[in-house]
Amino acid sequence: MKSPSRRRTLHTAVLTGVGALAVALTGPGAAASPDPAPSEQALADIITSGREVAGPGSGSACTSGSGAGSGNGSGNCYGGSGSSSGSSGGKSTDTIGYGPAQTAFLAAFAYGLGNGDAAPPGANDWNCKPTAEHPRPVVLLHGTWMNAYNGYAFMGQPIKDAGYCTFTFNYGRSGLVEGGGLGSLLPGVMGTGYIQDSSKQVATFVDRVLAATGTDEVDIIAHSQGGALANWYTKYDGGAAKVKNLVTYGATHHGTSLDGIGALGRMINNAGIDILGLIEIFVGHAGIQQTIGSDFVNQLNANGDTVPGVDYTVVGTRYDEVTNPYDLTFLKPGPGATVDNITLQEGCEQDVSDHLTMMYSPRALSIALRALDPASSPNLVCEFNPWLVGGGGSL
Repeated sequence: MKSPSRRRTLHTAVLTGVGALAVALTGPGAAASPDPAPSEQALADIITSGREVAGPGSGSACTSGSGAGSGNGSGNCYGGSGSSSGSSGGKSTDTIGYGPAQTAFLAAFAYGLGNGDAAPPGANDWNCKPTAEHPRPVVLLHGTWMNAYNGYAFMGQPIKDAGYCTFTFNYGRSGLVEGGGLGSLLPGVMGTGYIQDSSKQVATFVDRVLAATGTDEVDIIAHSQGGALANWYTKYDGGAAKVKNLVTYGATHHGTSLDGIGALGRMINNAGIDILGLIEIFVGHAGIQQTIGSDFVNQLNANGDTVPGVDYTVVGTRYDEVTNPYDLTFLKPGPGATVDNITLQEGCEQDVSDHLTMMYSPRALSIALRALDPASSPNLVCEFNPWLVGGGGSL
């Protein structure tokens, strides 16, 4: 049997190769037991101790392209890294045509890189009208460095087949000059712009969906950044009155340490050395905004995790190498909200999905269907789904 250190080395090497395309992936292999995670409070205490130390950085306003210091920026810059590279901006775009259904993440990701404007199967039938059984349309939000297609190439058609009108789009399309990071040079990479800008894009898209379907509310299914984005939308951009169910997977609701990298960078930044500004050049605005202790994360949760009237289903996986510690994704219900926090492996240890392959997990799909309509889809499935590849281990 391979030693834990050799398994870790192998997994890190493999994930680093994919992460150059997908989101800076590092961490323990799925075959290894997850490392004990520090508590959210422990991480928060470490980060908070230095949060006010950093002084203003050099450079002009964010809109000039060089950045402004102390994590706040100026003009339309949302900061949060201690310095911001590039201007604010970015855009959202509609999908064009459809890509094939996929059961494995790697195949879907590769297709999405070359076909970034494709829609996942089942989505964006603008003539679809919700039924009495399923009265709300479902909006699908992808994650950082992903797009509408490779985020939902597996889930899109089954949700449609279950009787829902589903809609999706590409948000946060920011080029290198706009601060999207080096990843934005790759075709098919979305979700890199400021999350506050993306939230306004979500607000516009939801209003389009409501108008097209003649409904007053939507349900949202969201992955990774998409979950934190939807959370922001409900709190700050009018979404609370328009969202009934919010189902998230590996969402960065409380930020992420990126296996300690983000937390370490935040500590160094808080000591007055603007290391996160340098990292932001590579990962983009949205990536840095999702690290623990950022201005974005602090404001997102300043008044509690939830808003009244929304029902939350929050799914995390023990093998998440991006949103970690993985239980940072879980929410605490406030007044008028319900929260169902679910660890993917509870009751199904053979599902060892990581951050990306959880969107290709049959169990994850069944959780979404149950959240949308418990009466019609009460049972959860349990199937093997591996880290990195997904699709039961087959491409």
